Amino acid sequence: MLTGKQFIAEFDYVRPQTLQEAVEFLAAHNGEARPFMGGTDLFVRLRDGFYSETKYVVDLKNLPGMQEITFDPATGLRMGAALNMNRMIAFPAVQEHYPILAEAARAVASYQLRTRATVAGNLCNASPASDTAPACLVLDARVVLFGSNGERRLPLNGFFTGPGRTQMQPGEIMTAIEIPPPPEGAAGRYLSLGRNAIGDLAIVGVAAFGFPDRTAASGHSFRIALASVAPVPLRATAAEEILARAPLTDETIHAAADAAMDAATPISDVRASAEYRKLMVRNLTRRVVKEVLGK
Repeated sequence: MLTGKQFIAEFDYVRPQTLQEAVEFLAAHNGEARPFMGGTDLFVRLRDGFYSETKYVVDLKNLPGMQEITFDPATGLRMGAALNMNRMIAFPAVQEHYPILAEAARAVASYQLRTRATVAGNLCNASPASDTAPACLVLDARVVLFGSNGERRLPLNGFFTGPGRTQMQPGEIMTAIEIPPPPEGAAGRYLSLGRNAIGDLAIVGVAAFGFPDRTAASGHSFRIALASVAPVPLRATAAEEILARAPLTDETIHAAADAAMDAATPISDVRASAEYRKLMVRNLTRRVVKEVLGK
């Protein structure tokens, strides 16, 4: 027998022709209008009554540039906000230069859902358990936003302000994600732990990205990011500093993993206890750093 709410309340479908038209409508109907790109979270939340105040769904996915993906060796990768994950994964430059991004996206739901789901939507939702956020954080991504005051760019590090909250202003929409070219010799790895092998929300997610760096005492720089273990996806900067200042022995890697564990402030819920999550941060960090070094 089906239980719970099984229908979506009536709403008006709005399809603006320009970005300016879209942001003006969203600003004028703040709280009543929801942007629509992939819809994988939007329609579930509408069905379940979380967005009961919604009167308008504003379709942004066909606005100019929203589904484009380009790569330039000098400036890096640019992904339109409505680009679905499967198209991003299959893009040759992503496979060649940003495999950690493809790896993280493959951890999201199922192949079928990824034909609709977008990285931008994953970031805008600001879920602490986002799989693509740690990969984007270690790749030094920035988001491109458009609002009533025009366009602005923000580093992803600091973009999340709490569960479901970001620095986006009312009426503002994300139009693209930009990622700089990776340093020479860079390698990355993303590992997540879920209750199921495929399609489950991460209990813990850890991304590591490393590259040769002559200015670091260890000869390498690392960026490490965590998901599902704090109110927001975050960089484990203390762990990064440990890996930069000492030779990369097992002892150093273990100390960095302990620092990453200390950066985690998880909660206990039906999927895992806080203690288990912290221990898994340590274990996964140790593993991803060693795998990156092996690459």
